[in-house]
Amino acid sequence: MEVSNANVVNGSLQISTEVIAKIARLAALEIDGVMDVCTGSAGVKGLLGKVSTQKPVSVQLLEDVAELTVNVVVRYGSKIPSVCEKIQENVKFAVQNMTSITVSRVNVVVVGVQVEPESPVEE
Repeated sequence: MEVSNANVVNGSLQISTEVIAKIARLAALEIDGVMDVCTGSAGVKGLLGKVSTQKPVSVQLLEDVAELTVNVVVRYGSKIPSVCEKIQENVKFAVQNMTSITVSRVNVVVVGVQVEPESPVEE
C-alpha cells in the first residue's frame, strides 16, 4: 500500500508503507531502554522452526491517516510505561515530520525484556 500526494508540483509523490515502517523502527530504536524492534516470534513457533509473518512494525492507512503498531524488546530494569510513552512520541513526530502523514495512533507491544550484555573487562 502506498500513500499518494497529488499536490506535488511537477509530478507525484508516493510513500510506501514499508518506508513509514522503517522510519518508525529507527525512531523507536533511538529511545533509551529499547533493545530491539522485532516480531517477538521466539515463542513456540520459533522453537518449531516456523517463520513468523508478523512484521516488527505494522502500518495501517485509512484516508491518509496512519495507525502504527511497534513491537519492542526493552532493557531489563527500564520503566516500561515511560519507555513506551517516549516511543509513541518519537515515532509519531518522526513519521509526521518526514512524510507529512497524520499519525492517529502508535501502539507499542512489549514482546520481551532483555538484559544488556556486559562489556568485557580490559586487563
